Amino acid sequence: MTFLGVERSLTGRRWVGPDVETDRAAEAMTQITGLPRPVAQVLARRGVPQEEAQGFLAPQLKDLLPDPRRLRDMEKAARRFVAAVRGRQRIAVFADYDVDGGSSAALLLIWLRQMGLSPTLYIPDRIDEGYGPNEPAMRDLAARHDLIVCVDCGTLSHEPIAAAKGTDVIVLDHHLGGETLPPALAVVNPNRQDEDGDLGYLCAAGVVFLMLVEVRRQLRDGGQAPGPDLMAMLDLVALATVADVAPLIGANRALVRQGLRVMAQRKRPGLVALSDVARMDSAPNSYHLGFLLGPRVNAGGRIGKADLGARLLATEDPIEAQALAERLDQLNTERREIEEAVRAAAMDQAEARGLDAPLVWAAGEGWHPGVVGIVASRLKEAANRPAVVIGLDGAEGKGSGRSVSGIDLGAAIHRLATEGLLIKGGGHKMAAGLTVARDQLEPAMARLAELLERQGAGSLGPSDLKLDGLLMPGAATVPLIEDLERAGPYGAGAPAPRFALPDVQIRYAKRVGSSHLKLSLSDGMEGRLDAIAFGAFDTDLGPRLENHGGARFHLAGRLEINTWGGRQSVQLRLEDAAEA
Repeated sequence: MTFLGVERSLTGRRWVGPDVETDRAAEAMTQITGLPRPVAQVLARRGVPQEEAQGFLAPQLKDLLPDPRRLRDMEKAARRFVAAVRGRQRIAVFADYDVDGGSSAALLLIWLRQMGLSPTLYIPDRIDEGYGPNEPAMRDLAARHDLIVCVDCGTLSHEPIAAAKGTDVIVLDHHLGGETLPPALAVVNPNRQDEDGDLGYLCAAGVVFLMLVEVRRQLRDGGQAPGPDLMAMLDLVALATVADVAPLIGANRALVRQGLRVMAQRKRPGLVALSDVARMDSAPNSYHLGFLLGPRVNAGGRIGKADLGARLLATEDPIEAQALAERLDQLNTERREIEEAVRAAAMDQAEARGLDAPLVWAAGEGWHPGVVGIVASRLKEAANRPAVVIGLDGAEGKGSGRSVSGIDLGAAIHRLATEGLLIKGGGHKMAAGLTVARDQLEPAMARLAELLERQGAGSLGPSDLKLDGLLMPGAATVPLIEDLERAGPYGAGAPAPRFALPDVQIRYAKRVGSSHLKLSLSDGMEGRLDAIAFGAFDTDLGPRLENHGGARFHLAGRLEINTWGGRQSVQLRLEDAAEA
């Protein structure tokens, strides 16, 4: 059922509101709990019973954190880790080069350093070594260490782990597992095939944090001091969870919520320096983690030196932190320029193939492996289809894919690898990586499209714009937004509240920069509201609203608090509009 009768908005989407049952549940919750109606609408949409509403708005980590021993191999992994610490053994941390890998590595490095050890950090070069453990690196590390801990990688690394002869290997990962496990001492992964999947939403940093919780328990049970303060490390878990687009459900919600509080204390030099170069001028939230901090931490692994992000997150030296943050900020700017060139070429290719296919894909000579994942995200957003983008170099291509809700791309990529159409591939539901022989590119993509079509990817229409309800401009207040924030944090699996403002007047519209639009809105009475539409001139939205000619519009978007000169005001982040 359409909302406000909008079948096709200015961005080509149908508006969908809450169903009758959700609406009734929100009304009952408002009456019984006294919560503002918009907050009740968000809770009802998320299926929160009214008797659990207050508890949901104040989640406690102690109530939501799962027992680490629910995961297979957890006790064994923690026991070996404790033995290495007690024995002052040589420990290496082998990590992936993205935010989750860097945060996971930093968690272990900080913990071990506070225990008086000096662990080795190893992060492979994206271009020269590719994702995950490789045989030369593992052989070299094994020759010099007693224990290797692989974080955010390793579940499918059978040969490289076998190459680490004479050294124990622990894998702490969350990527989809195969039918057999590598020959590691322990593989802790909620997405192993013999796990029930209940904790499959955890990112690698969440798994690492759970192992440190179990380590703390084993140390205490052994009569030792329990080690460093784990709660103080939740800023790193929060960053990884949001940046890796892990769903903000279950324990993840409490981990991120508490992690944001820790981050707001500005005690971690690396995150303080990174926040400053990113010009963050308010308390951190999920948006900051996903769109300001995450991309900068990632920039080293994408186009620079792979270990820059992990070193930044782990350092205790403010001067080193400042230097690393500035370098990552510079690399992020370079990354954006490279990304834009690849995006334009990939979009042309994908449009020529057709954006209505079950799989949208593009491949190009020399496309930088560090940006293909971001460009895949752009194609996915444009088509509402799973997307894969591949950079070709010599006889091979390395690519990355992003999926849409309800389509398991990781499983399809893994199937393709087992069928021999890929040199290697893996990932999880929403994101995956692959390496393909150039002469197998077309058949591999055709087979992948076939597998995704079986999951329903070919029948997806333009993405609907889902709305939580109606809101008048005068009702959009700072206290309301603060109440809505209590229902967060928002992100993957927990979309931020989005409301429709019906039948409003545009009192002022001005283009900002090349593609943005700033607006002042009125309901024709007392209610006024400022709005900003980013990228409005990339669609029909900007030109139509700028040249409104006095017409009235239904507007849709998300509310946010705008802080300027020490004063707070409400702003609508406008996403869509339709003529009233």
